[in-house]
Amino acid sequence: MAKPTLAPQSQGLDPRLYCDYARLVRLQAQAESFSLLPHLKAGSVLSGRHNSLFRGRGLNFEELRHYQLGDDIRNLDWKVTMRTGKPHVRSYTEEKDRNVIICVDQRSAMFFSSIEVMKSVVAAEIAAMCGWRVLKDGDRVGLVIAAHQRVFHSKAQRSQNEFLAQLKRLAQSNQALNVDAYNSELVSFSRWLEQVKRMKLKQSTIIFISDWHDCEEHHLDHLKQLQQHNDVLAVMVSDPFEQSLPEDLASLKWVVGDGRYQLNLDSKAKVETASSHLAERMAQQRQSLTQLMSIKKLPHIELDTSGEHIAKFQQLVGGR
Repeated sequence: MAKPTLAPQSQGLDPRLYCDYARLVRLQAQAESFSLLPHLKAGSVLSGRHNSLFRGRGLNFEELRHYQLGDDIRNLDWKVTMRTGKPHVRSYTEEKDRNVIICVDQRSAMFFSSIEVMKSVVAAEIAAMCGWRVLKDGDRVGLVIAAHQRVFHSKAQRSQNEFLAQLKRLAQSNQALNVDAYNSELVSFSRWLEQVKRMKLKQSTIIFISDWHDCEEHHLDHLKQLQQHNDVLAVMVSDPFEQSLPEDLASLKWVVGDGRYQLNLDSKAKVETASSHLAERMAQQRQSLTQLMSIKKLPHIELDTSGEHIAKFQQLVGGR
């Protein structure tokens, strides 16, 4: 379980643009106000320490049910059997540690906001808060950080010192972003996903926090494969401008870019075309991620850049 940590001094950065290490450490206090455990599918890794049904004495009584071929007769409940005239057995659950891997997007497309807070800040803060929650539950946590130049990864550990080191790396990746940053070919969604697959995770919780802008259909197929032996929780971070553009944008003569290419939105036709493509793309992403979450009956979580991401996340995953 995580012990209270003295927060380091803040770097004085604008919290709307960047998150510093001190801010990520202070989020330990926010981890008390929500839980990744309740209100999710029973038997899911996310429902707490995942329940493993087994025959024999366990830690927690699970259920009383009819005897089935192969059940251990030592688990027969003779009182119920005699009362009902039909054999009943008691089954138990065993608590096991969770391994939780938090995959957090800090690539160049995340350095954007039209309202209050950069998507990169939203993702970093949610990742930090989830990590603190996992440690408070006594489980293991590791980060896979997709920065704009490389992917960093660490195995899941039940170590506060190791997690603090990961938060330092996360803060460094966050602060490396700027308007001129562009992604290396080494950090495409394919490469990011390959890194996760190489970890050969089983019975783990994998939390992906991203805007999902370059996630394609074949990537979702790989995520579905991961979902077979793990619980994959998708968190989408989006901005209102990524769904539709203001009608009067053409008069402002905006220029948008990704660090290498630029587009002049200097006419109503260009704005309408761009807005239509954005809306279609966002609808497809939502549908795909909702279908992915439905496999394990997990919630589809979408956060925006309004600055209310912490409260909304706490509410969606089971705020206290």
